[in-house]
Amino acid sequence: MKQTLLCLKRPWIWLCRFRHRRGYGVHSPYAFDYITRVIYEEGMYYKYKDLAEKQRLLAPVKGKEWARQESRKLKRLLFRMVNYARPDMLVDVGPASAASLYLQAGREEADCLHADDLSELFLESGVPVGFLYLHDEARPDLMRQVFEVCVKRTTSQSVFAVRGIHASKAMRQLWHAMRRHERVGVTFDLYDLGILLFDRTKNKQDYIVNFVNYGFKR
Repeated sequence: MKQTLLCLKRPWIWLCRFRHRRGYGVHSPYAFDYITRVIYEEGMYYKYKDLAEKQRLLAPVKGKEWARQESRKLKRLLFRMVNYARPDMLVDVGPASAASLYLQAGREEADCLHADDLSELFLESGVPVGFLYLHDEARPDLMRQVFEVCVKRTTSQSVFAVRGIHASKAMRQLWHAMRRHERVGVTFDLYDLGILLFDRTKNKQDYIVNFVNYGFKR
């Protein structure tokens, strides 16, 4: 029932965000470049096909939920974000999902750490977090704790991706707090995903981007 309601709601959300498509009205060259070259990049990376096949082969072993936690659209975006950021340290916190394949493929040379809980978040002293994918919206307190640990290890090149920023009142409040953090610069609200950038030489501003899927977890 919940998934059906979400499917019915998404076209309305997309329409409400229609004027925020493809960088329309964005005057910052920095933000416009990120929207057009990363979020809306439509090039068919050769790895997309390989990743889809790898996911298909692993799904019977990992389970349907592993394969379906993120839409294909979102997984490809995560790949592009990592590919663009070129992080040396990639942190993936939340339930195991196929998104990890796309994250690692975006920067194969990066050191990757996956953690299901805060107790598994073993970060080597002095090593900055270049990219964080935070995706356990059912546990907002955990996401807040992980954010507070990782935000202290950011550089101007770091990028955080936060899934489910509109999933609940608690997540909306958390997203608001993240955007207001003193280290955070430009942010993007894609509805299903929030993006935090940390280059404070750019004017701090929050952008809404129309990146909503019509279907549920397509």
